[in-house]
Amino acid sequence: MIKINNISKSYGDTKALGNISLEVKRNELFGLIGSDGAGKTTLMRILTTLLLPDEGSAEIAGRDVVARYKKIRKLVGYMPGRFSLYQDLSVEENLQFFATVFNTSIKENYDLVKDIYSHIEPFKNRLAGRLSGGMKQKLALSCALIHKPEVLILDEPTTGVDAVSRKEFWEMLKNLQKKDITILVSTPYMDEADLCDRVALIQQGTILEVDTPMEIVNKYGRRIIAVRSKEMYRLINDLRSYKKTESAFAFGQVIHYTGLDDDVEVTELEHYLDKKNHTDLLVEEIHPGIEDVFMGLMRKGL
Repeated sequence: MIKINNISKSYGDTKALGNISLEVKRNELFGLIGSDGAGKTTLMRILTTLLLPDEGSAEIAGRDVVARYKKIRKLVGYMPGRFSLYQDLSVEENLQFFATVFNTSIKENYDLVKDIYSHIEPFKNRLAGRLSGGMKQKLALSCALIHKPEVLILDEPTTGVDAVSRKEFWEMLKNLQKKDITILVSTPYMDEADLCDRVALIQQGTILEVDTPMEIVNKYGRRIIAVRSKEMYRLINDLRSYKKTESAFAFGQVIHYTGLDDDVEVTELEHYLDKKNHTDLLVEEIHPGIEDVFMGLMRKGL
């Protein structure tokens, strides 16, 4: 459904995308995972005909995004990272406006948006600018869907939204996928990668890996040791000072440790930290997660 061939884009001397190639299958929920500045928004703006690439090409449903840009805009529903609806219009007025732009009506496509719009319909006369973050998110998604697109492109839709609204939003995406809509969503949240059918890890305009979240983790093959002690700040410094350390990063309440060539044993690390007078120690080998893989691939690319 989406085919990207060697797309490159620069802003002056800053290279945002470097020879990106990617394919998204029909009816797939595909995640573009990366930190701020990775190139996610630039790629999405090219796909939605808002930017021209410097090099390369992209197609949606077999149509070139540059040559057939008018057709692409009818095929695609786009939700940008920043709330971009009219804040001085009401909820209902915003939805009606976007329906009119695409020569349709709320009534004609209500079945597609009703599961989402029903959450905010009781507030349909409220100005969009006075909605909460979660309600703005639902309104923006409703407006992106009101013309019944074949492809939905969402740029960091859950950034700055509370945990409950994030969960609800992903449930909505899963339901939309069942209605034969192909979804490309970007996010900086690594835990959301597991909710996608496949993901592309992107950093500094380069694709690091593309596969299902499970396969990406399974292919990683590095030993990760979780470490915790009473003095976490001193612990991370001591771990990074150890002669066999490759990396040590904080992950929530523990530190994820990787040794050079995976040759550090749990007992060896415990002995080292005991000598450093750490107390309440927890040292155990764990299965890596998608964030461990992302950090590892980033180090390899440096």
